[in-house]
Amino acid sequence: MEKNLFGTLTPISEAADCCGDSCCGDDASTEITHEQLDSVTAVVQHQYAALATNAAERAADSSRVKATDKFYTQAQRDVLPDEAAGASAGCGNPVGIADARPGETVLDLGSGGGIDCFLAAREVGDGGYVIGIDMTPKMLELAQQNAASLGTENVVFKLGHIESIPQPDDTVDLVISNCVIALSEQKDRVYSEIFRILKSGGRFVISDMVTEVPLPADVQASPTEWVACVGGAAVMSEYLELIESTGFTDIEVLKEARTNPDAAYWKSSLIDITIRAYKPAG
Repeated sequence: MEKNLFGTLTPISEAADCCGDSCCGDDASTEITHEQLDSVTAVVQHQYAALATNAAERAADSSRVKATDKFYTQAQRDVLPDEAAGASAGCGNPVGIADARPGETVLDLGSGGGIDCFLAAREVGDGGYVIGIDMTPKMLELAQQNAASLGTENVVFKLGHIESIPQPDDTVDLVISNCVIALSEQKDRVYSEIFRILKSGGRFVISDMVTEVPLPADVQASPTEWVACVGGAAVMSEYLELIESTGFTDIEVLKEARTNPDAAYWKSSLIDITIRAYKPAG
């Protein structure tokens, strides 16, 4: 049997430090067992399945600050089902600045309850198409229910991993993602996959969590910090270098903000970032 990558269990709880309700849930605290912590994927799937299961309860809790409250406009929130907002887990609003165009094909990595897919679907119109990719079956079920309640017909949700996107080469105009790539241990593969599926001249607009300096080893090994989008956060300079080395051009940081600027020690180095880059034309 392979050694448990996380070692001793660090329970996930409401008291756990994270980037807030914007990109981590707190509903699975007592349900995670040691056996489930044999991989990052298992931890993330468990947490986000719980987030999907409790989406309606979270939406009804007026004391809870959700990602949609922090990053989305009132006009955007007004067109979303409550359950979609309740399952929101992001650190930005990529679709709000992605300028999706009528007729385009958009793909959302880690689509969750479908928030960004539904907003993008309104922008691409009946002639466009939106694809949501998520590895958690409960999230896909929630997203499909939300799509049915909205009557959205130009969105499809697929089960899949962002390191191996179930989409043919050169078929997508725009890739979006919201605080999901930080959850991957193989960010190089994720960006290679994004490059593969984008059409010539296509682009991505991605919100994610990065850091100014490397995180302490115990933080990187903590399942609590992983599901909080923190443990897997890359150093910003290295993150941008990875994007460039993958082959993307015209890389631009559209938004950058300290998550906890007044926090002590490594926590003050966390950065919410939104990036745009292009696959070269030709």
